[in-house]
Amino acid sequence: MSAFDAVIGLEVHLQLSTASKMFCGCPNRFGDAPNSNVCPVCLGLPGALPVPNAAAIASAVKAALYLNCTIAPFSKFDRKNYFYPDLPKAYQISQYDLPIGAHGFLDIDLEGAARRIGITRVHLEEDAGKLVHVPGASLVDLNRAGTPLLEIVSEPDMHTPEEAYAYLTTLRLLMSYLGISDCNMEEGSLRCDANVSVRPAGATALGTKVEIKNLNSFKGVQKALAYEIIRQSALAGAGTPIVQETRLYDAAADKTLSMRTKEQAHDYRYFPDPDLVPLTFSDEQIADLRAALP
Repeated sequence: MSAFDAVIGLEVHLQLSTASKMFCGCPNRFGDAPNSNVCPVCLGLPGALPVPNAAAIASAVKAALYLNCTIAPFSKFDRKNYFYPDLPKAYQISQYDLPIGAHGFLDIDLEGAARRIGITRVHLEEDAGKLVHVPGASLVDLNRAGTPLLEIVSEPDMHTPEEAYAYLTTLRLLMSYLGISDCNMEEGSLRCDANVSVRPAGATALGTKVEIKNLNSFKGVQKALAYEIIRQSALAGAGTPIVQETRLYDAAADKTLSMRTKEQAHDYRYFPDPDLVPLTFSDEQIADLRAALP
């Protein structure tokens, strides 16, 4: 079989440790009784209007500065449309073409060698609720709906599962030190999706990307990537086309399983949220937030 190189990019979702949710005054608190921290806004009831959380916006700017990003002087919120039982409005308030921060980097140490991983973007969005599966039914808990969520998207600059592991551990250390999140994977406040493709050794064109979800530990990310690189390399070596899709990682079986074909951006029908004014940042505001960094 021919030799193949892997190309890896990571999407990290970080729940911010604010007192209230992203667009309403409900408590942002883990572990309370199901559906006890909800209101008309985070339930998506007709006529309820969102109001942005200033503390969450400040935390997002701090994180972007910590990751050496350029802060956009003009940013906005968009609606990302899709249906899922734990998404009350049938759309998620997110950011699409004008994120808060972009074009940054994170330096990691890999066995004594320094590696620089590019940061594509840092943007704010609201989290969805949570489904609880019981025998014969699925129950929905909307306490998490509307929780401020920071998405940090890397460039496809990693090539081994070990690099991905080093990137994640370094990122968690920095965000914990910054104090904007507890970064607790067990409670879901830090979650990761991995994008991986393979290409012939020495080639520069990117191969067909596969996204892996259901990664609930850094070791799980490492194992899922190792399996997926072997799977894709075997397909490519046999001349079998690789399908662009979303796959789940089964930790018990230590393998990935097909979940759905991968959506494109146009499938989500993004458009600016008409209920929310744009965000603007002056040089003085950015300087003040930079000065507040530990």
